[in-house]
Amino acid sequence: PHSLARRRPRPDRDARPQGHVRVLPALTMATMMELPAEELERMQFFEQARARAEQDHKANPSDAQVLTRWGGALLELAHFKQGPEAVEMIELAVSKFEAALAINPKKHDALWCLGNALTSQGFLFQEAERAGEFFDKAKVCFQRALSEEPTNEIYKKALEMTDKAPGLHAELQRQLAEQQAQQEAARAAQMGARGANAGASGDDFWYDVGGWVCFAGIALSWVVMLSRQQAAA
Repeated sequence: PHSLARRRPRPDRDARPQGHVRVLPALTMATMMELPAEELERMQFFEQARARAEQDHKANPSDAQVLTRWGGALLELAHFKQGPEAVEMIELAVSKFEAALAINPKKHDALWCLGNALTSQGFLFQEAERAGEFFDKAKVCFQRALSEEPTNEIYKKALEMTDKAPGLHAELQRQLAEQQAQQEAARAAQMGARGANAGASGDDFWYDVGGWVCFAGIALSWVVMLSRQQAAA
């Protein structure tokens, strides 16, 4: 497998870990059984919200609010996915927010949600420059949202947090590099020179496995935190 950071993403859409479109799997019974009761309730709530928004969109495809609700539900559901499935669900959420903004470019809640999704996607890139492109796009979304509703404290906080994203990304990369070095040292100690060479050739695989889990978890935590802040406001 190839690392996301080494694969050229589609310029008009966000990065996905595979080069083809995959059908989103249904929420499995095994996944549901593993969740605490409170999280299971949240997942079921947003799955129902997603299905309802999808039906509402069929009835009225030009309703920007419905598209925003649909994207928001997808963004929340991504919290319950892992790796490629989480990334793909974020991508679908982005497409709904963009569709809503195509209908109403000044819809501030859609701008805020899109900024969250773009921030999350930035953390999924290893290269700081590529991640920064997503952080910059997210910042523009938050600025536009704030310009439409200048007194909204949630939008102000999101804008402040976006400025900290590059530093957090750099710290995550440092931690990932340390973990990789430790794993390679352990393999070298166990297998000698042959193990060390094998470890060097496995960099892409390590990033695919370790990087996806780490970055997806941090990025989705960002989204969930801001979503809960908005709910409490």
